Amino acid sequence: MSLPPLKSLPVFEAVARLNSFSKAAEELNVSQSAISHQIRLLEDYLGEALFIRQGRQLSLSSEGKHYLDNVSASLSQIERASNHLKGLQNSHLRIAVYSSFAVYWLIPRLTDLQKRYPHTEVSIEMLNADPELSDRVGDCFITIENNKRGFTFEHLYSERLFPVCSPEFYAQIQAELIKVTEDDLETHLIKHPEWITQFPLITTHSIFNKYAEDWRLWFAAINKKLPGEVKFHNFSHLLLGKEAALHHYGIALINDYMINEDDSIPSLVRLPCHHVNSNCDFYFSYKNSRRHEPEIRAIRSWIKTQSQQLGKP
Repeated sequence: MSLPPLKSLPVFEAVARLNSFSKAAEELNVSQSAISHQIRLLEDYLGEALFIRQGRQLSLSSEGKHYLDNVSASLSQIERASNHLKGLQNSHLRIAVYSSFAVYWLIPRLTDLQKRYPHTEVSIEMLNADPELSDRVGDCFITIENNKRGFTFEHLYSERLFPVCSPEFYAQIQAELIKVTEDDLETHLIKHPEWITQFPLITTHSIFNKYAEDWRLWFAAINKKLPGEVKFHNFSHLLLGKEAALHHYGIALINDYMINEDDSIPSLVRLPCHHVNSNCDFYFSYKNSRRHEPEIRAIRSWIKTQSQQLGKP
């Protein structure tokens, strides 16, 4: 068996994670020259430069990034196997998840999670983009990605977008409706969906990577075209769009996990009209090699149970 200098691997992981030789030396309680020596040994053995050094700037090379994924996963696996033999349970679990999903769905349920698994410490890693599926980022993931070698993906729900506004804004809509028809709002919007565009529409960029695309698809779902004259308020992320709707800024399209219809006094009102599918499916993901770990099995079961109401009418 041909192995690299094993003492160098934890040093490499620390330097890459901290992006600093001096911080790695401090964490490992050795001198900075000892850190440099171990990195040189490893690079000489591999015949590749793992870091790019430009003055005081340090970054991983492309080879270093690839090597880090494998090394950090292997070191974590060795640590878990050793703790298991020593009778120590790893009670810390990191869940990497989109920021909006974390804020509006996961965090409100953490009290229940803590009651069920009081000995498991959960850390939430909030992300604005698709999480990199790596042990460096999290132990398990909630993601729309569903295809990476070595990972399991379990479907949670298919995202739908609904028109919502604040109760105060809804009262304005009702007041305008009385001026034009005796129909109720649902009947009127079925007959004249374009009527909604006389009010400001909140559009977000993050799902479809284009402003107004969410509303264009909302109209397309009933074979209609988005009218040409619409007042849009643009926001980069769904989380911001919802907050704007809460503050009476207009009508937003938001998804299932942002709507709490059990509130006795709702902060947002769902308009009585159709929804649109975003074609985004959410998955709970974890490494195949870690599927038998008690913490991941417990969190998997809990999240699957909690998500059963998502996507239902």
